Amino acid sequence: MPPLFAFFVAALTALPVWAVELVMVDQPGCVYCARWEAEIGPIYPKTSEGRFAPLRRVNIRDVQEDVDLKRRVVFTPTFLVVEDGAELIRLEGYPGMDFFWPLLDEILRETTDYIGETP
Repeated sequence: MPPLFAFFVAALTALPVWAVELVMVDQPGCVYCARWEAEIGPIYPKTSEGRFAPLRRVNIRDVQEDVDLKRRVVFTPTFLVVEDGAELIRLEGYPGMDFFWPLLDEILRETTDYIGETP
């Protein structure tokens, strides 16, 4: 195997492959997107939900090219639980952190093999 090819194979196999991800559909000027970013954004990757379904941000204009959607995204933010590139379920809007966490936990449990943190 040529050294350069071996390097690329090693580099690609070292990259994580996420079967499930949380896609945040946003757009410039979205007030609720900014609110989510301020309240949840910094801590999301550190949570069990964030480790199970890493966050990926996609502009509303690009989402149809990026994800196999069940229906068109109209509102921002919209949070899509995506597995292998296909939408499983979505949360539309951001009603605040007190509602976001329980809703996300519920939809992850219902649509994936997520079990959350044990007490």
